[in-house]
Amino acid sequence: MFELSAKPIGLDLAHTAKVVRRALDDAMIANGGSLPVWSVLISVKSRQFGHQRQLAESVGIQGATLTHHLNAMEADGLLTRRRDPANRRKHLVELTPSGEALFLRLRETAIAFDRQLRTGISQDELDHARSVFTRLRANVGGEGVQTKDEAEAEL
Repeated sequence: MFELSAKPIGLDLAHTAKVVRRALDDAMIANGGSLPVWSVLISVKSRQFGHQRQLAESVGIQGATLTHHLNAMEADGLLTRRRDPANRRKHLVELTPSGEALFLRLRETAIAFDRQLRTGISQDELDHARSVFTRLRANVGGEGVQTKDEAEAEL
């Protein structure tokens, strides 16, 4: 027989992630974007993922879902897609001036949200939390374990 003396950490973590994700999405929506739009903008802006397939992997969504977001963002004038001259089967994704402006606005939103999230938490506590998050991901065989520098580079 299996007994739990305390709430499972996985459930607590999942609930916390859901609450924080919803609050961040709400903040992004209030400033003209959304969490998926922000994820695409930051990935394109970083120029690490110019091709759609790489972009889908970096954002962590299926290709068809990414295509839906890209279609909407292109229709809104936030980005352009064009064939890669070196490989016509691939599309290059680039931000337009409107996309750049939205990126800057949402970056400020993300910074303010991060500041709010850190309220009352010391740097030592944050470092410890990141260490625990890394261990939790490793315990479930999670890939893409992010370093502190990588996380900070996203902002």
